[in-house]
Amino acid sequence: MATIEITTIVDAPIGRVFDLARSIDLHTNSTSKTGERAVAGVTSGLMGAGDQVTWRARHLGIWQCLTVRIEAFEPPTHFSDRMIRGVFRHMEHHHYFSQTSRGTVMRDVFEFHSPLGPLGRAVDALVLKRYLRAFLVERNRVIKATAESDGWRHYLQTEAT
Repeated sequence: MATIEITTIVDAPIGRVFDLARSIDLHTNSTSKTGERAVAGVTSGLMGAGDQVTWRARHLGIWQCLTVRIEAFEPPTHFSDRMIRGVFRHMEHHHYFSQTSRGTVMRDVFEFHSPLGPLGRAVDALVLKRYLRAFLVERNRVIKATAESDGWRHYLQTEAT
């Protein structure tokens, strides 16, 4: 199984960062290069415990759908989503948040495993890990920029604490 870990420091309150990370609308805007959009389940607003969303996007030139469910939900410090339908053999994304004197530390732990045994492991190591890391770094860049500006008001109705 391949694992990607990314840490991003955001100069904004933990609640705001937590909510932006679970915003369907912000996710859609942060992934515009792949044409990603929510097509079933929760299709706008904030995801919460037990919610599902089906994303349709073009990754590596191939249109595909991926359905995930929020499996763990502990505001404002952690939530995780797990693939329940899609191209991976396994995919789980943990989102951790902690408040420090420097702001909110947002840490992603993204685990995935492609099908096809040894061939899938080779694709994970040679292609997918780098591609998915860049995808997550861009998503976190957008969350950070939005949280640190007045842009968060577009996605959240009230100040998150």
